[in-house]
Amino acid sequence: MKLHEYQSKQMFSKYGIPIPKGRVASTALDARHIAEELGGRVVIKSQVLVGGRGKAGGIKVAKSAEEAEALATQILSMEIKGLPVRKVLVDEAAAIEQEIYLGITNDRAAKKPVIMCSAAGGVDIEEVARTNPEKIIKVHINPLIGIKDYQTRDVAAGIDLPRENWKQFGEILRALWQVYVDTDATLAEINPLIINKERKLVALDGKMLIDDNALFRHPELSEMRDTDEDAPSEVEARKYGLTFIKLDGNIGCMVNGAGLAMASMDILKFFGGEPANFLDIGGGAGADKVAAAMRIILSDPSVKAILFNIFGGITRCDEVAKGILAAMADVKPKVPMVVRLVGTNAEEGRAMLANANMITAETLADAAQKAVAAAKGA
Repeated sequence: MKLHEYQSKQMFSKYGIPIPKGRVASTALDARHIAEELGGRVVIKSQVLVGGRGKAGGIKVAKSAEEAEALATQILSMEIKGLPVRKVLVDEAAAIEQEIYLGITNDRAAKKPVIMCSAAGGVDIEEVARTNPEKIIKVHINPLIGIKDYQTRDVAAGIDLPRENWKQFGEILRALWQVYVDTDATLAEINPLIINKERKLVALDGKMLIDDNALFRHPELSEMRDTDEDAPSEVEARKYGLTFIKLDGNIGCMVNGAGLAMASMDILKFFGGEPANFLDIGGGAGADKVAAAMRIILSDPSVKAILFNIFGGITRCDEVAKGILAAMADVKPKVPMVVRLVGTNAEEGRAMLANANMITAETLADAAQKAVAAAKGA
């Protein structure tokens, strides 16, 4: 789950990381009032969950409250990469002496969190990594002991940070680590972290990604979710506790178990098909959950066939069959459906589907080939 810039910076501020004065506004008049409070010269920043806001015209500097209102009116009417701008962040304008990139993320290869820092801040860090990787300092963190003082000094020295800023830099880095840990983040990033004209460090921008699998521990973060960038089907799936990701293919997939779902998608690709989604109904899914999953799959007009691949361990195959029949009665699908049921009560489930015009299969390879042929026939 992504947090907006203003949400990320509010989180940073709670942990003592200095941020500019400012507030979020949903109307141009609100932006004007905030600008008046801040003395007139402000930055108006669109709040959308995509990169490239500045290049798209979504970040502007205003020299007065009147100009802030005019710019906010303009930005609030924009769409950036297909997402509507519903809010703007009005921050006091900063005098920038130096820009730094600072972030903490997961290094899956090393199986540890990693600090990434660069003196080339304020730009796309992926571009820096591609063209000048030597400019990025990387230091791994032992999650059992956290960040040590020598590591903050190593990073500061590695980017040639002025010695006068080392102490504050260490405080900010340790605070960023604590935010990262406490929120179950997969990314906590400040870009840029600036040195202002008073020679102090300030987090001018912020970005956080939260692990969806940990949101049950953070109901307050779940409430911050912006669903504008999510496909409607993914939003609907979340209501039923389904793991769903929309893809670009034409064969809908309903599978129980993430590993089995990945294997099903791989074998569809192997036989020349293109999966339309990743959908894991999980263990113990009842008929109502299966019916909801089927409705979500069929809401995609590009779906030409559906593959059901159910291994009945915890999930009973007869319950899955009930869900399929319930969804068929409700949605009245017009696409062919291939079902592979194996495991607990599989025979009962197959018997229930025998008269429902379903294509059945006993092996995954057979089911995948039938699904690909059915999609091409459709």
